[in-house]
Amino acid sequence: MEKKEIQEQRMRGYFIEATREMLKGEGLRSINVRAVADRAGYSYATMYNYFKDIKELVFICVKGFQDEAEAIIFEKTSKVPRGKEKISEITKSYISYFVQYPGIFELFFVEKMNDIGANQPTASLIYTFLDQLCAAEWQYCIDQNLITEKKATIMKDQLRFGITGMMLFYMHRGLPVGFNEFIFTVDVQLNTILDF
Repeated sequence: MEKKEIQEQRMRGYFIEATREMLKGEGLRSINVRAVADRAGYSYATMYNYFKDIKELVFICVKGFQDEAEAIIFEKTSKVPRGKEKISEITKSYISYFVQYPGIFELFFVEKMNDIGANQPTASLIYTFLDQLCAAEWQYCIDQNLITEKKATIMKDQLRFGITGMMLFYMHRGLPVGFNEFIFTVDVQLNTILDF
């Protein structure tokens, strides 16, 4: 790798890390070109040498948060038996990640898409994240003739919408009260959705 490429990667890294820190700690409302540049230690004009706009930076961070969450989730669930048990544990680990990082939860599930880049790739990335995490297990269940492809599609929708709704109520309304009661309610819903 040439010196110029190394320098470019380093500079991009400064801006990406500044944006990640701000999103995790302060949420999307704190993100603007000047604030990110100040956090990175450079002028806002310098940022435009490496990124098209702030929305590109946010998209990169969304993808980075997903990669981070995926690594944590797969490590936690690596020894869980395949099939619906693994789908259940992946889902609970997914929930734990967002409960641990409320700023990322806000970015993914509360902020309006036009605030983080009204482009379809960002919305699609977020919308299909749980599906992608569980994709191999859904396919395993189909291959084992435990469920049909049509039934799996319905269950994926129920899981995606149900879990997102439960997280919204827990994170924003404190209901159910307490994490243990929340996880108990999640378990009940998972058992209902994954009843095959």
